[in-house]
Amino acid sequence: MQDDLRVVFESRNRQSCSDRALVLSAARIPHRLVDDGATAALVVPAEYSARAVQELQLYDEENPPLQPKPPKRIAYQDAVPGVSGYVLIVCAIAWLAGYSIFGHNWFEAGRVDGSLIRGGEWWRTITALTLHSGARHLVGNLVFGVFFGFFAGRLLGSGVAWLAIIAAAASANAANTLLLESAHRSVGASTAVFAALGLVAGFVWRGELMRQDRWSYRLGPIVGGLALLMFTGTGGPNTDIGAHFFGFVCGFLAGILLIALGPVPTDRRSQSVAGAIALLLVVMSWTVALRV
Repeated sequence: MQDDLRVVFESRNRQSCSDRALVLSAARIPHRLVDDGATAALVVPAEYSARAVQELQLYDEENPPLQPKPPKRIAYQDAVPGVSGYVLIVCAIAWLAGYSIFGHNWFEAGRVDGSLIRGGEWWRTITALTLHSGARHLVGNLVFGVFFGFFAGRLLGSGVAWLAIIAAAASANAANTLLLESAHRSVGASTAVFAALGLVAGFVWRGELMRQDRWSYRLGPIVGGLALLMFTGTGGPNTDIGAHFFGFVCGFLAGILLIALGPVPTDRRSQSVAGAIALLLVVMSWTVALRV
């Protein structure tokens, strides 16, 4: 190659120069790739420089650089009403059950019982979410429920989030008894706790609320949710792993469904209606349970 050379492309990315060198090779333009360790450049004889620049411009027009997706803006909602209602309801039912108010054994009336649920007592999938076997059980579910429920409420609003959590947790209790063990018995809000975790993971992942240009970011919500499930939901001899797993899965599917249905309503009226339906489900389930 002669001494009279012209630089037609320069970049710190050697791969970019290599790609363009192939373009020049295809156009039968003599060239050389020069790399000093910091930058790389393509040089051609002076008489080929105009043609080389034209060929590289055509290549750039046909292969525009990929622009990273701008992160989606999240309009955070008020999560306080939801977590406050969760604490009040769980504590109130713990007190009512502890003193056998209305002369009923609340645990027998409301716990998950696989045989009875299979027999049609659907309300147990909801009433069991509000019962706890002791103070430690209650406090643990209060802490984690407030933690995960807060994030769900911030994303979806208190009403929609807790309606979705109750629906997902009830579905999880049903799946746990219908698919695994017919004689299964359990109580506790942990199924709802992990439904809240799954709800956040599914909603964030399907809604692409994290940067999606790298696979690690795309899978981040799923991996993070599963890690929390493994860390907080599989320990202890009395842990109902099936309920925790199904709670996470049903919550995850609920998050995906909410994205598929369209924008989540954030106005106060819609959130209030959703919250009222969630409360009505709990009250109605207990009303039926205590009358049977």
